[in-house]
Amino acid sequence: MRFIIHGVGAIGGTIAVSLASASQKVIGIARGEQLKAIKAKGLTLRTPRGTETCHFECVESPSAIALLPDDVVLVCTKTQHMGAVIEQLAAAGLQDQSIFCFQNGVENERTALRRFANVHGVSVILPADYVTPGEILAFGSPHSGYFYLGRYPQGFDSVDEAVAEALTASGLPAFVVPDVMKNKYGKLLLNLHNIVEAACADQGDIAPIVDLLREEAEVVFAASGVQWQSVGETDPNRGRLMKMASIAGFSRAGSSSMQSLARSTGSIETDYLNGEVVLLGRLHGVPTPANTWFCELAARMVREKLRPGTIPLDEVKRALSLA
Repeated sequence: MRFIIHGVGAIGGTIAVSLASASQKVIGIARGEQLKAIKAKGLTLRTPRGTETCHFECVESPSAIALLPDDVVLVCTKTQHMGAVIEQLAAAGLQDQSIFCFQNGVENERTALRRFANVHGVSVILPADYVTPGEILAFGSPHSGYFYLGRYPQGFDSVDEAVAEALTASGLPAFVVPDVMKNKYGKLLLNLHNIVEAACADQGDIAPIVDLLREEAEVVFAASGVQWQSVGETDPNRGRLMKMASIAGFSRAGSSSMQSLARSTGSIETDYLNGEVVLLGRLHGVPTPANTWFCELAARMVREKLRPGTIPLDEVKRALSLA
């Protein structure tokens, strides 16, 4: 089995170095300065336990890879890039190989299943930063992170078991579950705070805002019949397998949304996090004013190239009638 990691950023980079260091066959797919850095000097992973630099093959496109029948593709891009990823994989000749969606949100699996039969969901619990090309910071300890995975829309197979075994052996515990989307909807609830953190970083208590977003989401989930499994602080694996820790000389850049704004990537995943709540609300006749407001705010921040933390917290509270 060979691991093809599409998107060697914070999540994909941590996985790539972990698997390659455990003698697994890894091929990365990256672009721009990240690709140049990996080709020139490998990829450095910094964790609370130390620093490791690993060299592995990395290419710009799946078309540069001669795909093998037992290859496994781990997609670690943002959801807004998933359409392009699927087109690239199809053009490269991907057919029956398994695709694992190591991504936030719940739309990636549906997108992949339109083109490919063997699609697997993954709920990712891995706090990591990618800010500097050639370097990943993973702040979890004693493990950098852990995963729940299974076939989409439900069930599991021998490939899930093999991937989980390889990840666990590399130091990233992975658990095969029969209904992975319940875990992914639970993670979606956690990710609703991403845009709040990105907009109002370091300005004060955002808990009441996050609570409002989550309350809307839980009402929408109930109306639409969505079942979810908590992967937050009530998940016993959270404290047992991973707690946030420090890396000497570095501070956390923040959520994936904050990192997108900090790097001015030109896009943000809010439409597939808070936007999923908005979509379900519209489909089932449930108002979602707070999540809708943040979707509109995220679009404006990207459009106007606003930096993280530039939206006054008081302005947000007034807009949501929380002032």
